[in-house]
Amino acid sequence: MGLIEPYQGKFPSILLFGPPGAGKEQLGKFLTSSGSQYYLSAGEIFRSLPLGSPAGKLYYSYASKGALLPDEAMIEFLQYYVQGLIATNSYYPEAQDLLLDGIPRTLAQAVQMKEFVQVRHVIVLEISDTQELLRRIQRRARLEGRLDDIELSELQRRLAEYEEQTRQIIEFYPPHIVSRVDAMQRPLEVLRDVLVRLSHLLSRGPSSL
Repeated sequence: MGLIEPYQGKFPSILLFGPPGAGKEQLGKFLTSSGSQYYLSAGEIFRSLPLGSPAGKLYYSYASKGALLPDEAMIEFLQYYVQGLIATNSYYPEAQDLLLDGIPRTLAQAVQMKEFVQVRHVIVLEISDTQELLRRIQRRARLEGRLDDIELSELQRRLAEYEEQTRQIIEFYPPHIVSRVDAMQRPLEVLRDVLVRLSHLLSRGPSSL
């Protein structure tokens, strides 16, 4: 047994869902700068992995083929990464919520996360106009040089896949902790609506659990 034990409690979390282009990252950063939350996306976890590390080798063995990590590996990555944040005093689970973007990605991941994640609320950013959503994704892809994201048929396939996976995940959580927000609004209007729905949680903080 080591002298320094890893954090044994659950990580209090708010889940952010929304299709690509819905503004999850922007919302997460808004909430982080205006409160005590810690925004964490799946992309941030993967970008932090050194190429030569065991975790990095595992991730890139899948990414190089355009494949997703198996559910069990993704959850292990999340737990390992958050324990590192706690160990380096970057995240304080007694005082901060994790704003998780892109995690869980599947129903199986949501089930596995129950062991160490306390989901306090679920925010779903919705865009009813599919054509507007496709325009947003294409515009972002061009700005970021991600030309692989521009093919319309591929975008439509990804959106259909996202909708089915997300529906299953959201149905896994109690309806009273799920809030749907119109992401067609301006960013500040989206932020306003989210803050209204989260006010009862943000005012008390995770210590009230």
